[in-house]
Amino acid sequence: MIPRVIARLDIKGEKLIKGIQLDGLKTLGNPNVFALKYYKEGIDEIFLVDIVASLYGRNNLIDVIRNSAKNIFIPIIVGGGIRSEDNAYEILKNGADKISLNTAAVENPKLVEKISKRFGSQCVTVTIEVNKVDENKWEVFTHNGTKRTNIEVKEWMKKVIDLGAGEIILNSIEKDGTKNGFDIELINITKNLCSVPFVISGGLAKTDHINDLELNGINGICSGTALHYNLMKVKEIKNSLKRK
Repeated sequence: MIPRVIARLDIKGEKLIKGIQLDGLKTLGNPNVFALKYYKEGIDEIFLVDIVASLYGRNNLIDVIRNSAKNIFIPIIVGGGIRSEDNAYEILKNGADKISLNTAAVENPKLVEKISKRFGSQCVTVTIEVNKVDENKWEVFTHNGTKRTNIEVKEWMKKVIDLGAGEIILNSIEKDGTKNGFDIELINITKNLCSVPFVISGGLAKTDHINDLELNGINGICSGTALHYNLMKVKEIKNSLKRK
């Protein structure tokens, strides 16, 4: 099956922003305008992330979600600041199809289990932000890639799947926004251990980066920079995947 193409929109306040390695953020515009554009171009899913929510313990995307859901009829994933079942319910009832946990899952792993039991595992995505910290060690980071956890990525991925995560989005902090291609080594050591849909993120900028991938075990490709800066169109990404 050809991997899904997912547009990641990092949002601060009510503005779409993008950085490099989750830092050096630049304002790009209205997230709803970008989301609608990608929908019209044939994107498979939209991933909205409140990137400062983990710092304040709340998600501020309700208006963005509502506005997107009025005009966009594909799955919408929402992440950032989801600390409870009630937070998840509020986001889902306002138009999201899935919620994404990262910082809150690390701080309270049982939250993954509680939300998946209440709403179904198909509603629960766990985003894993990862950086290489040693020769053969990739570590999970939280708070939009700013805090180390000393948790090894394979160990964490297995744990959240056992707790009920229905999907994993793996983002390489080192590659994020760099336009230098995916972290192939990281992808290869994790994808075959993932028993739920596996989505990769970080580094896409051109067709060659897709050609470098072995797609077996990859269910989706998530991109921000390549789409926001018109380095690749949705159709171009999809055609590259079909040719693989």
